[in-house]
Amino acid sequence: QVRLVESGGGLVQAGGSLRLSCAASGNIFSRDVMGWYRQAPGKQRELVARIDSGGYTNYADAVKGRFTISRDNAKNTLHLQMNSLKPEDTAVYYCNMRRGGGSVYVDYWGQGTQVTVSS
Repeated sequence: QVRLVESGGGLVQAGGSLRLSCAASGNIFSRDVMGWYRQAPGKQRELVARIDSGGYTNYADAVKGRFTISRDNAKNTLHLQMNSLKPEDTAVYYCNMRRGGGSVYVDYWGQGTQVTVSS
């Protein structure tokens, strides 16, 4: 089984920075796609950033240029460096691992970590 544990959330002022981490354990494959999603109150969960086994990344338009996703396959960890934070970045951030591709895949989720950006 797969276990994902996030850390690093908290309260920060607008313009500040936070670094989220996700520790993965269990049946982990370096080829799995890893990502960060977020969900604000009253909104659907949305993709923030994703990284594949080769290091290819893609970001939501709202965070491009401010957030950086990275992974360490040897340590089974995933990070999200968040700079120039805005109040609209406030949400619960979830670590995600996707196994498979196309229309056949399984998603694993962490429990989430709260990020609150004050104005």
